[in-house]
Amino acid sequence: MTGKRDVVITGCGIVSPLGSDLDTFWSRLSAGESGVSTIENFDASELPVRFAGEVKQWEAISDSMFDRKDRKRLDRFCQFALWSAEQAVRHAGVDFDRLDRDRCGAVIGSAIGGLQELEDQKERLIEGGPRRVSPYTIPKMLANSASGLVSIQYGLRGPTTCAVTACASANHSIG
Repeated sequence: MTGKRDVVITGCGIVSPLGSDLDTFWSRLSAGESGVSTIENFDASELPVRFAGEVKQWEAISDSMFDRKDRKRLDRFCQFALWSAEQAVRHAGVDFDRLDRDRCGAVIGSAIGGLQELEDQKERLIEGGPRRVSPYTIPKMLANSASGLVSIQYGLRGPTTCAVTACASANHSIG
């Protein structure tokens, strides 16, 4: 393959501290709102900084999109990926019946992967021993789980990969 190839973004999906749909996100961003607030997802009382940009009210979205079994087997970052992929597919008006799925894949960026799963299972190991650790720990925490799950969700058989480059992950995923 020679020459430069352009990347075309045809649809967008988002999960962010400013909102988990494009209209809410763009409205709040354009209004100059900040998504940074007091940390609520974990006890930060002994940390020197107690503010962060957290996704709020995720449980309502998660409950509407995933059944109990899926919520248990999917780390939060994978739920974010599936939700934002669904938004992007709808936003782009993708007609999967007209696509060559062998030429379609998923490239998703994740700074870390399922860090919360790793932390939760570490606590289970300490408190209850090895038999208390979930057999889903590794699949739930691997950063490439998100791109794999999106490909499975839409039956994509083309290249599927994950950019794990901290804050630059999204940019690297675009190309």
